[in-house]
Amino acid sequence: MKAPLFLFSIVLLSLFSSCGSNKELQERAPAQFNQVYYSETEDGLDLYIPVSVIQESRVELESVYFRGMHSPLQLDEEQSGLYVASFDLGKGDQVMHVDPKEEYGNKAPQPPKESPFKINKDEAVLVFKQNDKTKYYKLTGIEERN
Repeated sequence: MKAPLFLFSIVLLSLFSSCGSNKELQERAPAQFNQVYYSETEDGLDLYIPVSVIQESRVELESVYFRGMHSPLQLDEEQSGLYVASFDLGKGDQVMHVDPKEEYGNKAPQPPKESPFKINKDEAVLVFKQNDKTKYYKLTGIEERN
């Protein structure tokens, strides 16, 4: 009598645990992208995702994982179709002083946040919503530009 109950509880537990972690990369791109690139800034780096065609009524680009960090995407106000993610590496001018009060205003580096998928240095994972469902797409071949 205990064996069927034990088996039933294992099956039930596995069903509940697999529902929340059902993340998979999409094969089809949610939009048409031009060459994705990044550039280093004084404080960190910016990732640029140029979009040539997107169905804004169905797809919303939300955030991106890149080099062990996570950042929201912002639509550039000056250049149409350009999404930008800024990653703060805490590289800017830092005030180092004996008195900790003098260090007030120093920016801390962005805390690491691992991607839900294994990615290389020249790849990023795009998080987007399509029809109110969160989905993931891998961007590859990311180049550095100055």
